Amino acid sequence: MEELLRLLAEDAPGSELARAAGSNQAARDLALRIRAGMDASKKRETELSALVDVARELASARDPGRVLDTIVHRARTLIGTDVAYLTLYDAARGDTFMRATDGSISAAFQQLRVPLGAGLGGLVAETYKPYWTADYPGDHRFRHTGPIDHAVGEEGLVAICGTPLIVDGAFVGVLFASNRTRRPFSREEVSLLGSLATLAAVTLVQVRAAAETAAALDQVSAAHAGVEHAAAAHDRFAEIVLSGGDVDAIAAALAELLDVCVVLVDALGNRLATAGAEGGADLPDHAASGDDLSDTGRLTRSGDCWVVAAVAKGERLGALVIGGAKELTAADQRIVERAAVVTALVLLFRRRAAEQAERAQADLLGDALTGSQALTDRFRLLGKKELPQQVVVAVCRGDHTGVLARLAAPLEERLALSGGYGGHLVLLLDLRDAEAGARQLADVARRTGVTIAVTGPAAWGEALVAAHQQASRLVTTMLRLGRNAQAATPNDLGVAGLVGATEVDIHAHINHLLGAVLRYDQERGTDLAGTLTAYFDAGQSPTRAATALHIHPNTVQQRLDRITALIGEGWQQPDRALDVQVALRLLRATTD
Repeated sequence: MEELLRLLAEDAPGSELARAAGSNQAARDLALRIRAGMDASKKRETELSALVDVARELASARDPGRVLDTIVHRARTLIGTDVAYLTLYDAARGDTFMRATDGSISAAFQQLRVPLGAGLGGLVAETYKPYWTADYPGDHRFRHTGPIDHAVGEEGLVAICGTPLIVDGAFVGVLFASNRTRRPFSREEVSLLGSLATLAAVTLVQVRAAAETAAALDQVSAAHAGVEHAAAAHDRFAEIVLSGGDVDAIAAALAELLDVCVVLVDALGNRLATAGAEGGADLPDHAASGDDLSDTGRLTRSGDCWVVAAVAKGERLGALVIGGAKELTAADQRIVERAAVVTALVLLFRRRAAEQAERAQADLLGDALTGSQALTDRFRLLGKKELPQQVVVAVCRGDHTGVLARLAAPLEERLALSGGYGGHLVLLLDLRDAEAGARQLADVARRTGVTIAVTGPAAWGEALVAAHQQASRLVTTMLRLGRNAQAATPNDLGVAGLVGATEVDIHAHINHLLGAVLRYDQERGTDLAGTLTAYFDAGQSPTRAATALHIHPNTVQQRLDRITALIGEGWQQPDRALDVQVALRLLRATTD
């Protein structure tokens, strides 16, 4: 007996124990039972140690895919099978699908989906209980299906053991260990696989939760970053407004913040500002003027662009068109919408300021046209330069809404004051003579259909009042004579322009009509003016004029052609002819 105890203590194999017991059957049986118990304890200890190693390995895994690969590899190693694999439950489709394998060689097997209740795995998934078989192809306890049998056959599996992955009553999937030859699975192996499955299920759920938490934290972090980005954008826009910046500065800031192209258009689709790497050259303006553009201030997609209306007090003042960005994050979209709000406020402020400036200018204009001379300080408050000594007066009658917008740059720079007065648009221009003003306003009159009478120049005070009254009478005369959509001075109307004038500059009138002829005579010693007088005295007959002048009729005709070249075609027509004759009579009356 002492020898048997020594051998047991030295962990001797069963054959040595049997030999030492000799013919003592009772001692041999007891020694072998003790040996078997010790072997089972060691095996269990080894399995527990392996499970601890598995738990440690799984604890270090953060990727769900790596967790699954570790589980099937450990299952194959611990159970000692040819293949191990794991299926996961798909709640949306109500089945399980192959997620990880170790030792598999069949593509069809690796892509297998197992309905609940079908095959061994489907039965495990349906009952939440482990099942095993030494010969799956010949085991009719399971509901065989064509796809499952085909995949199992292609993989060459015979013996299969499957156990469920369950956490807190929730089914996660099935863990399998299988062999390509017949073999039984002991209850200890099934239990070991079940322990591994439980450990795997808990770890998998924890990893999933950790991944979801990390994703949620990433979203929170992204949201926080978005809030910070939006706050920075808000501060940038506020700084622009508080420093007096205009809409072009807002567009430039938005383009820089989001790295996009920005175009700002007004309510009619006219561009007010562009910004961005490409200056918004390819962005369609019409995208911001469509009827489908919402006035809610929300950003919408329009083709390849993003569009948002700039709305203030329920009125659409313009719109921002964003290009160069296929997608905008929710935070970026809010930034664009905030830019649209700030833009609307700036446009509203600008319009209010323009309206106030227009009213102030209209008040100043009204005082000037009623004879006030205390204008200098108020003139400077409008942002104007020095008050000119004299101004030319232009009275525009008709729909004058587009007149100011069509003034050429040189003439616009000469505009001292403008505004409505007496139902008409009145322009006070810093020009030296009315003729220059009429020439520059002729194109404006033609393009807008407005009739413009030009007088002056006149000094501030009563002279300006008289010049304005003369221009008002002159524009009425022009309309009566059918000279619509033209710009003219009193001298351009000849005799009709002298009617109603409080003061007439005779020499200026003569020079306007005959100046070119008189200068020609003075420079060349000719007498075209005398020929012109004789021509009218002869009833506009070249022959009779030639007789009176004692020259050949051809000579008279040549002189008349020269006069036409000097004062222009049409002077022989009744209206112009009368004006020329009156000018000749005034010349005769004022010549010493």
